[in-house]
Amino acid sequence: MAGRVLTIAQQKGGSGKTTLAINLSVHFAAQGQRVALLDTDPQGSLGRWFMTRRERTDGEAGLEFGTASAWGVSYECEKLRRDHDLVVIDTPPKIDADLRPALREANLVLIPVATSQVDLWAIDSLSDLMRREHRDALVVMNRVPPRARLTAEITRDIDASGLDRAAATLGNRVSYAEAMGRGLGAAELSRSGRAAQEVAALCEEVAARLD
Repeated sequence: MAGRVLTIAQQKGGSGKTTLAINLSVHFAAQGQRVALLDTDPQGSLGRWFMTRRERTDGEAGLEFGTASAWGVSYECEKLRRDHDLVVIDTPPKIDADLRPALREANLVLIPVATSQVDLWAIDSLSDLMRREHRDALVVMNRVPPRARLTAEITRDIDASGLDRAAATLGNRVSYAEAMGRGLGAAELSRSGRAAQEVAALCEEVAARLD
């Protein structure tokens, strides 16, 4: 059976796409799934993380990694799906024709939204594109500060938009950035930490949507 494809997309830069890709991939791999990462962002942050991880683990990263430009996404996905349970695609911060192949391959699209109106506004054109492509999507609240009034406002606006919102959220935690710099997922820094709990809860929702 071919693997499932999870595409992470958002028009606005700095929304946390790569953070999501890393932490979800590490979690699912730790659960025994065969996971591949596909980086389509020319900035290459995911690739730098992966190489750091390989160096840290003497080449045993526990994940497969590939890169592709827009026209090569479908071809790379076809190859990776044959041998992996899950393919996670990290996309560049733009909404244009280059994104369509990554959306078309997706069984589920995750849209990270940091707690700001700017991030929320940025999902309008993406949601239109996903509807045209008939793709299932889930908005993920990312970098959520504790006890912020704006968080409640953003949450209400997402729900009013008609897009599905994950119940699990990722907090505004240093551990995510610290782990990324070390080639790790946040749960690998502390299995009992709040970040690990957040990622596990989100992965449970994602897995349910992919089934």
